[in-house]
Amino acid sequence: MSIRVSLLVIASQLLACCAIAQDGGPTRDETLAAMRRAAEYYHEQVALNGGYVYYYSLDLKTRLGEGAATPTQIWVQPPGTPTVGLAYLSAYEATGDEYYLHAATHAAEALMFGQLKSGCWMHAIDFDSKGNRSGQYRNGKGRGKNYSTFDDNSSQSALLFMMKCDQAHKFNNAKIHESAMYGLDALLAAQFPNGAFPQVFEGPVSNQPVVKANYPDYDWRTENHVKEYWNFYTLNDDLAGDMKETLIAASDIYHDKRCDESLRRLGDFLILAQMPEPQPAWAQQYNFDMQPCWARKFEPPAITSHESQDVIRTLLTIYERTGDEKYLAPIPKALDYLDTCVLPDGMMARFYELKSNKPLYMTSDYQLTYDDSDTPTHYGFKQGQNLKALRAQYDALRSGKPSRSSKRSPRTLAKDATPIVAGLDAKGRWVSKVSGERLAGQPKFRDLPEYLSSEVFAKNLTTLAEYVASLK
Repeated sequence: MSIRVSLLVIASQLLACCAIAQDGGPTRDETLAAMRRAAEYYHEQVALNGGYVYYYSLDLKTRLGEGAATPTQIWVQPPGTPTVGLAYLSAYEATGDEYYLHAATHAAEALMFGQLKSGCWMHAIDFDSKGNRSGQYRNGKGRGKNYSTFDDNSSQSALLFMMKCDQAHKFNNAKIHESAMYGLDALLAAQFPNGAFPQVFEGPVSNQPVVKANYPDYDWRTENHVKEYWNFYTLNDDLAGDMKETLIAASDIYHDKRCDESLRRLGDFLILAQMPEPQPAWAQQYNFDMQPCWARKFEPPAITSHESQDVIRTLLTIYERTGDEKYLAPIPKALDYLDTCVLPDGMMARFYELKSNKPLYMTSDYQLTYDDSDTPTHYGFKQGQNLKALRAQYDALRSGKPSRSSKRSPRTLAKDATPIVAGLDAKGRWVSKVSGERLAGQPKFRDLPEYLSSEVFAKNLTTLAEYVASLK
């Protein structure tokens, strides 16, 4: 190829990028400037010792996690500190700007402060040793419980971020590396012999027999006071899917065979946990006899639509990762069964009664009922469903087709980036507004007409980072 032709090719490529920037989105320089302004404001004005909660009033005096946060508290549970930290890492990877690595490192240091002696994290961290959310921190600066939790993706997301921050530092930040390794070792030690994980742990779990799921042989309606249910096998709130993501990342980052083995064992548990006919799906919680059991007073032993869909997605991913068809085997009959559970409005009940398969709800005073007219408002007793997409993904994998890439095209990213850049205010903030609705997850607090959201910040910064990367 001649020099003249090469120059023409390069010029055409540059023009193509410029066309996207001019016709479909902001220029690269505009995007980089918006990213930096937003990150500087959030890191320098919003962060507390590098950490974050969910929502802030515009004057930053009101701080909300899953509940009110004191001036000394940050949240681990997404969309708290790990969520924001991962967004900084995305920006650093896309731009090479060391400022984002600095902000991410500050978030990692906040998480290190609150890492428990048991190895992972609670939902929140309190920098006040006498605060009501303090715990037995490794640094000796806290007091209270030593319960590391997998509930609501708390420890999984924190460890995922710590490992990716370790990788961004090329494993040269000794403190971050040691914290990530300590957390990973603790997570692996919290896996039961059958591959399940508990909701919380204080150390290595007990050795329990490996048995298949079965229906309770007692009156589960009356025996609803399960002590320390958090020690049992848990699938609640996407635990399987969140754990899968963390284990895969750990394997990719550290090339640690223990993580591949743990992922397979998780899949093996999901196979064991599939209930027998007539309801070949999954429960939210199992006791050590592998029977669905009570958790909180509004979480009865039942088949659960939300967790069952998460299990199917997890099994599909484990099959893609391993190529072992045993992880596909439970899916067809589960999907066929779940199709029969779809309600006339297209929704699904969260719970289906064992054996009878009747949609099961709670009244506002927490009595079991088949009527959905008086359910508590703090919990999703009816859920959306994505069964057609799950079946399509299963059919594609079964026929040897790879999963569709979730990567957005440059033109789509340009369309998404335009309002994000335009929506940044003079202070470098993305201000969210509420009109007559409470903040998600905050039913006990009065509405904030305008507020800052860590979830919005992280989503916007990540989108702009992807857009910038597409312009290279």
